[in-house]
Amino acid sequence: MSLEEVVFTIISHAGDAKSLCFEALAMAKKGEFEKADALIKDAQNELYETHNIQNSMIQKEASGEKLELSLLLMHAEDHLMTAILAKDLIEEMIEIYRENKKYKEAVENDD
Repeated sequence: MSLEEVVFTIISHAGDAKSLCFEALAMAKKGEFEKADALIKDAQNELYETHNIQNSMIQKEASGEKLELSLLLMHAEDHLMTAILAKDLIEEMIEIYRENKKYKEAVENDD
């Protein structure tokens, strides 16, 4: 796989992961936590794909094969790190929605 193919594969998977995370957040906001959880799992699978690509690149470099550092590769890594951060934060937000729903249900049951 050429460097350009690697870069665009990383960007594609990272973008898909980030989109899935925001879709999961929208589902959690509606109280649809099973759908939200499934979407987060799908996002994690997308991120695993990029992790495998990165591991392959690291292994090549560790074995002495120097990789070309390019602005495109840095751009792809930025996309990936943003997607990972979005997933981490959105997972926390989903838990807040989940706890908020439990709290509201408990208050309604006390009435």
